[in-house]
Amino acid sequence: MGPMPDPDGPPRQETVEEQRGEGYQRRKIPFEAEPGDLVPAWLLVPDRPHPRRPAALCLHQTTKIGKDEPAGLGGRPNLHLAKELAQRGWTALAPDYPNFGEYRCDPYARGYTSATMKGILNHARALRLLASLEGVDGRRIAAVGHSLGGHNALFLAAFEPRVAAVVTSCGFTSFRRYMGGDLRGWSHSGYMPRIASEFGCDPARMPFDFTHVFELIAPRPVFVNAPTGDDNFDVRGVREVLEAVRGRFPPGKLKAVYPACGHDFPAAAREQAWSFLEGAL
Repeated sequence: MGPMPDPDGPPRQETVEEQRGEGYQRRKIPFEAEPGDLVPAWLLVPDRPHPRRPAALCLHQTTKIGKDEPAGLGGRPNLHLAKELAQRGWTALAPDYPNFGEYRCDPYARGYTSATMKGILNHARALRLLASLEGVDGRRIAAVGHSLGGHNALFLAAFEPRVAAVVTSCGFTSFRRYMGGDLRGWSHSGYMPRIASEFGCDPARMPFDFTHVFELIAPRPVFVNAPTGDDNFDVRGVREVLEAVRGRFPPGKLKAVYPACGHDFPAAAREQAWSFLEGAL
């Protein structure tokens, strides 16, 4: 992924648009991840007043509309994650990942080794933004995501101790189980090109796997949604990773559900995820 820059303090941001939602207010707030680099994002703030509420950074899947999907403005209703959490009383922030939604950014022109690390830096800055907001408890911020957002939530938590809990949906499998061990899907410019250039897309040559990512997150609470029919992330590899790391987590802090569906985050699994977060934070 390359080295992580210092995320520094809360970024500069401004509100450029406001909308009313059902039980919350939605604000478009581009924030400055780095000098001259504004990341478009939606901030969802519940109507109910609360002196120190929990917050969630909600990361989108691979979808052209980017942040609009978790914010409830399009895409699949099962993935309106920020909207659902705001309606449950959480402050939720949904940013665009590089080159999705409204965000155009060349991480390599900015000196990054991977788009993955640029995403981690942006999301670490978003955490600081959330923690700086009035009414948010900076000790109770979760990272939540599906698919692309599912592994980005894990990567952020591995690098960033400010993440207090994680919900990852359809976000990973062991590298040897990914597409039969063909890692080309991880090695394009939107992820980590060194997986191809340095390690030949070969799981046996990879210097890390998701077991190591989970070890870096432990003992913080993690909820995993891993459908049995997910054709992106083989559930066998998910089970192998979780079995290998379970001893690193206190009882009840690592929970997984395996719904009988494809690459999705169905309602029953989401209800369990939100209940898990509420219990943890």
